[in-house]
Amino acid sequence: MSTPAAVAGFVGAAGAAGPAATGAAGPAATRGPIGPVGPSGARGMLDGVTVRAASTVLVGRRTELTALGDALTRSRSGEAATVLVGGEAGVGKTRLLEEFGTQVDAAGARLLVGQCLELGEAGLPFAPFAAALRDVLRHDGPAAFAGYEAEFARLLPELARMPAGVAAPAGPALADTPRGYLFDLVADLFRRIAEERPLVLVIEDLHWADRSTRDLIGFLVRAARATRLLVVCTYRTDELHRGHPLRPFLAELDRVRGVDRIELGRLDRDGTAAVLADLLGTEQFARTVDDVHERTQGNPFFIEELAAAGGPVGCAAIPETLRDLLLARVDRLPEPAQRVLRIAAAGGTRFAHQLLAEVAGLPEAELEDALRAAVAGQLVVADPDGDYEFRHALVREAVHDDLLPGEHARLHARYAAAIEANPQLVAAGRAPAEIAHHWYAAHDHPRALTAARVAAEAAAERYAYAEQSRLLERVLELWEQVPDAADRLGMDHLRVLEDTLTTAVTAGDLSRALTLTRAALAEVDSDAEPLRAARLLDHRGRLFALLGKSDGAAELREAYRLAAGAPDGPERFAVLADIASHLMKVDPREAASVAAEAAAGASEVGTDLVLLPTRIALLHRLDGTPERGLAELRRVEARARAAGDSWALVSALVFLSDVLYELGRYDESEQAAAAGVTEARRVGISRSIGAYLLSNRAEALIALGRWDEADATCAEAARIDPPGVSGLHWLQLRAGLHLARAHPAADEVVGRALAFLSRPYLWPNHRLPLHELRVEAALAADDKLEAVRAARAALADAHLADLPREGWPLLNALARTAATTGDATLAAEVSAVAAALPARHPAEHAHAAHVTAVLIGPGSAAPAEALAAWREAVSAWRAAGQPYPLGRALLGLAEAAAAAGERDEVAAAVRETAELAARLGATPLGEQAATLARRVGLRGTGRPGPDLLTSREQEVLRLVAEGHSNSRIAERLFISPKTASVHVSRIIAKLDVTNRVEAAALAHRLGLLDASPPAPAQRRAR
Repeated sequence: MSTPAAVAGFVGAAGAAGPAATGAAGPAATRGPIGPVGPSGARGMLDGVTVRAASTVLVGRRTELTALGDALTRSRSGEAATVLVGGEAGVGKTRLLEEFGTQVDAAGARLLVGQCLELGEAGLPFAPFAAALRDVLRHDGPAAFAGYEAEFARLLPELARMPAGVAAPAGPALADTPRGYLFDLVADLFRRIAEERPLVLVIEDLHWADRSTRDLIGFLVRAARATRLLVVCTYRTDELHRGHPLRPFLAELDRVRGVDRIELGRLDRDGTAAVLADLLGTEQFARTVDDVHERTQGNPFFIEELAAAGGPVGCAAIPETLRDLLLARVDRLPEPAQRVLRIAAAGGTRFAHQLLAEVAGLPEAELEDALRAAVAGQLVVADPDGDYEFRHALVREAVHDDLLPGEHARLHARYAAAIEANPQLVAAGRAPAEIAHHWYAAHDHPRALTAARVAAEAAAERYAYAEQSRLLERVLELWEQVPDAADRLGMDHLRVLEDTLTTAVTAGDLSRALTLTRAALAEVDSDAEPLRAARLLDHRGRLFALLGKSDGAAELREAYRLAAGAPDGPERFAVLADIASHLMKVDPREAASVAAEAAAGASEVGTDLVLLPTRIALLHRLDGTPERGLAELRRVEARARAAGDSWALVSALVFLSDVLYELGRYDESEQAAAAGVTEARRVGISRSIGAYLLSNRAEALIALGRWDEADATCAEAARIDPPGVSGLHWLQLRAGLHLARAHPAADEVVGRALAFLSRPYLWPNHRLPLHELRVEAALAADDKLEAVRAARAALADAHLADLPREGWPLLNALARTAATTGDATLAAEVSAVAAALPARHPAEHAHAAHVTAVLIGPGSAAPAEALAAWREAVSAWRAAGQPYPLGRALLGLAEAAAAAGERDEVAAAVRETAELAARLGATPLGEQAATLARRVGLRGTGRPGPDLLTSREQEVLRLVAEGHSNSRIAERLFISPKTASVHVSRIIAKLDVTNRVEAAALAHRLGLLDASPPAPAQRRAR
């Protein structure tokens, strides 16, 4: 987002070599497209710093870029326009102006750039204007100065050294030259330039400007009336201490009409993700983005530096060059302030004054003086609540990492003791976690162990399962280092493993949970505690399936064997219920048997809620009576709400939204999923079972045609990064959306989704949609060989005939592959599967009708039959209520109507298809509609118009379709072979095909050939 020079402000007021040594302003710093490229390529304070790769995308700055564009528009019309762009070092001011520079160039305006130098008030006067004038001299020559070369030589000494120029007479020094006269000359020069074309003057790093530069800018801002001049100045907000001379100057400019101020803030999390994706070439995992965003706080330069530091991204140590920059300003503070800053760094990025005072143990006046120095140095900011925060989290990290080992342990121990003595010193509810953190950092293992356990329990009460998981992992880490750990915690090691396992599953860390099941099973005595072992095996079997490693059936059946021999009771029936629920996708009949056993036993002991997962899973499979199953799901939802069982409620809403979608009740499905998303977020289970609700909601939104909302929902799912195969559904949905919209990132997202096919195991309801995606991607790329390969692989899937919901969309794609490739064998195989696959619900009926129409095909021997089939498909999709497949069916209807000679029907179908495509943003569908309109001679997107082909071209096309060569066509039509070749080329271009074979096939399909043409020779004779 920004160049390394953007953070030179972290270094401060050290002297700058280079331009200052020239005796004049020196060359302008190289700043990409917005500035002239000087021969030195100077980068000011960072000449010795290794330049990292910078992001090439502009992220999160659309509003600011629009504001700059509006200012340019105003200046073009003669209005006074000045824009002041502020922001901290590295936030992307230069990158914004680079992008704006391309707009300036595209608008035909001229751009002049100057940069202030870090020399302070005693530095070179007018340095940025000298750089701008140097550009004028280089491009326009001395004549641009209109005979005032001697005067301008005061700003630009090389004017006096021009071989044929006017030598500057010996006269008063620059300081003695009447400033008003000089200012008028500069303003008049800019006015003359702006008369030819609008002028944009960019002054960078205004916080380093000397007084003379500020005065000239102020003069231009006030004097630029009725001139087409836009002045843009950038400055660093984190350089403006209380006494900085730029503060009153900015306040003065704010009162001038036509002056706008833009404050660039840090990027949000999505912006950080976009920059990382650009820098690293692919989207990063959500946890990586979270780590980088937390450490950099959205500063683009810091993001670039961490990305360049090596992997794993987000966990890398701060690069030495960046660390030096961050600590340089700290080193300039008085020693008491540095000492307090080190103490504060041990307390975290944000710290309370009272807590710091307790730990520091300093007199109040001395502490306040130190904090005042840190605030004045722009290292710490104060908030109205009386707390403090490091301006940059990476500054705190660098200071903390710089602590000596003994100092590090001592400070953290003092923080832990202070918070234990007075928990009110930290935010409400944070004391347990803070105490655990500080005792751990102080290397006091016994206290860290007990504190981590207490903090984990407190985290669970706040639904902070990821935090609870980390704390329990710490308990496991410290267990071996504390000999009496079991006595201190009042539990054995196996219990800690079980708690950590359960929390890891809830937090969505499935890979770690699987590892924990292995460790726990190694400790449990299955003979003495069969139910305990059975529950661990149940977890392990389900985790195998969720991670795509195996179906987990062996572990689930062993769990059932152990549970079957255990004494009856609520715990046994609960274990059986879970086993049945997880067996459902592996062996429904066996699952039903286990569930019946659990239900019978639970009925005897009077328990019911433990069976909710089983009941939900079984009801979802009630294919024969969906309405009764839906009513039962509603009852389960109500009972879960009444019992306050959030996990059961979210589970119910997952299955409820899924069943509603299958029934074609998409609005209700979306609402149920949205309610579940809210509940899952409230209780902290978004990364586990709540992930399914996001993808269910996106699926319903896609069906409804609300594609922008669906894409936003998929983006939300991407941010939480669901683990294992629970992260597949949203990815597959987004890949399909990207394909349908011809999104630039479609190939990458499709590739990520299809990578799941390489896993050892996928549930069939996950695998079939991936086969469909693979086929659709090949068709979108017009890769017929790959489409056929993908179709063959899909037909070989043993579960294709068992799952109508996933099977029918796949058959639709396979039928279109057969039609596109002309593969009669493939078409027959698809037809055979379709004949055996039941169609139960509206969308399945629509897919079935669509498959039938595709396999009949327009241009067949019976065009009326094809037309009737496509009319039925369109009608079915209207009933199903899905606009995108309706658009595809309408396109097929238009082709069939063209073949049947129903021109008005063609026009109506094409027009509706184009409207649907525009509403959805389905660019390829819209292009197909426009192409068909051209091919059948429609104007625009559906109005009848003149035929696309001339009568002579129709004659040539007919002969091409009969298989004649150009020479034979020439003989038949009494024209030269060259003329025949020209006609064939024009036909291929007009029909938007690649060769004469495709032209002939298309002519037959669309009915472009007259059924009974007169003989060419007879026509010629007349």
